[in-house]
Amino acid sequence: MEQDGALMGQEGGADDKERMSMQSLLEEGLSLDLPNQGEIRKGIIATIRENEILVSIGTKSEGVISGRELEQIPQEERDLFEVGKQIPVYVISPEDPNGNVVLSYLRAREEQDWDDVDALLESSKEFESKIIGYNKGGLIVPIGSLRGFVPASQISLTRRPGSGESPEQRYGKMVGEMVTVRVIEVDRNRRRLILSERLALQETRETLKDRLLDELQEGDVRTGRVTSLADFGAFVNIDGADGLVHLSEISWDRIQHPNEVLKVGDEVKVRVISVDRERKRIGLSIRQLQRDPWVEKIGELSEGMLIEGTITHLTKFGAFARIGDDLEGLIHVSELSDQRVNHPKEVVREGEVITLRIIKIDTERHRIGLSRRKVDSPAYADLDWKMALSDEVGKVQSEEVISPEEAGTLSVEAPLMPEAVESPEASAAIVAPEASEKPEEPEASGSPEEPEEPEVSGSPEEPEEPEASGSPEAQKSEEDSAEE
Repeated sequence: MEQDGALMGQEGGADDKERMSMQSLLEEGLSLDLPNQGEIRKGIIATIRENEILVSIGTKSEGVISGRELEQIPQEERDLFEVGKQIPVYVISPEDPNGNVVLSYLRAREEQDWDDVDALLESSKEFESKIIGYNKGGLIVPIGSLRGFVPASQISLTRRPGSGESPEQRYGKMVGEMVTVRVIEVDRNRRRLILSERLALQETRETLKDRLLDELQEGDVRTGRVTSLADFGAFVNIDGADGLVHLSEISWDRIQHPNEVLKVGDEVKVRVISVDRERKRIGLSIRQLQRDPWVEKIGELSEGMLIEGTITHLTKFGAFARIGDDLEGLIHVSELSDQRVNHPKEVVREGEVITLRIIKIDTERHRIGLSRRKVDSPAYADLDWKMALSDEVGKVQSEEVISPEEAGTLSVEAPLMPEAVESPEASAAIVAPEASEKPEEPEASGSPEEPEEPEVSGSPEEPEEPEASGSPEAQKSEEDSAEE
């Protein structure tokens, strides 16, 4: 009996131990945080081997990163791994056929990056990254392990291709540059991440413009890029702020629209011609950095000069005349005639070639004032005489090679011939012979004196007739005397 009781006691003790062992295992199992597929955890690197990395994630056995997953980790990141370092891991499988927890470091990092870009999209915050590549459509900019895309329409205008450059040539130069962007679209399922540089810079543009307005001075020369075109002019971005080049300041030639000479993206040099700090406006000019062809064309013209012009068209206020190849001047209606003229068609017609006098040259406004009625004006007699003299001296010097001493001896007497006078005013300026050289007219009397007989020569001249007296009888008496 005692033996049976002892045996039963042993069996009961074994059952108690088994129950305690099962309970402890159950409690241990309940205390384990079993992983789930797709879960991201923080793990501690336990072992680093050539073909695998063991990571403790709070389970009974370590998880493993191996095979292709391990090979895809960039070498520079693997070099930073060390035992005891905490890294994020993604649970690919809670248990493989070998009973291991299969982990992924790259998937964990990628999921974290998607969470980060979702937060950036919601907050509309900007961030800075480096341009790592490009394609025909735009630039590639990474956010962590994700490759974001900046479409061409979202690239800053200062980075857009210039004239003569293809997108590939322009974007290729940007690889490696830093860029500030904003997240504008996130699609995790389609792995789509769209970024914008223009929106990121928009908030800072006003700050940049305020700073630029403080720095700019009229007359400054800057290099900018054309950002947009309008009927009234072109907008050019200089150092982050837009200025306006009015249509009249784009070119010295007449143009109807800026797109005749410019296009968006062109790099141009501009001169600052106005700065309105209160209204935050910047006036720019392109043509002021170019040579003015109009000034060169009028180089040989001067006020008071006589010139031939062709009437091109008539208006109520005057007539326009073409002088030279492509210069045009205005003959105001008051300068057409000494008589009152209601409309230019009363005295001139289109296509008519007439002599005109230049009375005004306005280099700033590119205008030439002409006059028809002042062609014979005595006020310009001295000027016409000097110009005629200058022309005559020029002809003589071109026909004969003379020394400077001989040229200095040329006097006003040389061109006193009537042929050298080119205008009525110049003719009027020639000094007439003295009155003593003219024959005196006989004084009228009741009986006029007999005229002197001319000397006999091979071909005798007829005597001058004196002025007739008041009576026919006296006239007859003169004839009789002449016969005697």
